Amino acid sequence: MNIELIQIPKVEDYRGNLGIIEKQTIPFEIKRVYYLFDVPSSASRGGHAHKEQQAFLIALSGSFDVLLDDGNEKKVVTLNKPDKGLLIPTYVWRELGNFSSGAVCLVISSGEFDEEDYIREYEDFKKHISI
Repeated sequence: MNIELIQIPKVEDYRGNLGIIEKQTIPFEIKRVYYLFDVPSSASRGGHAHKEQQAFLIALSGSFDVLLDDGNEKKVVTLNKPDKGLLIPTYVWRELGNFSSGAVCLVISSGEFDEEDYIREYEDFKKHISI
């Protein structure tokens, strides 16, 4: 599966650490940034794939699981460190769940919101990847 955990550069200091995301950190130009918070532990987010957009997910606080599916392989990645990010390429189904109390998921995207870029039904996703 073509996903990648990327180490986020950090500056360590006795006053606290500083994580740095610049153009060298992720392989795309940043077009949109949003975050998920106050997600109940029983809820799930995501449940889609993108045709063109890539995403970079970071657990700024707490932890959550990311179920990834490229049509050939399924994998669960737990994000729980603010200095590691998960790069998700196009045509990878993702579902986020098992949010800890106080978890915050930062999402950095290669594109602005475009409903046409989303594949929201799993059966449609399977059709897209079989092409």
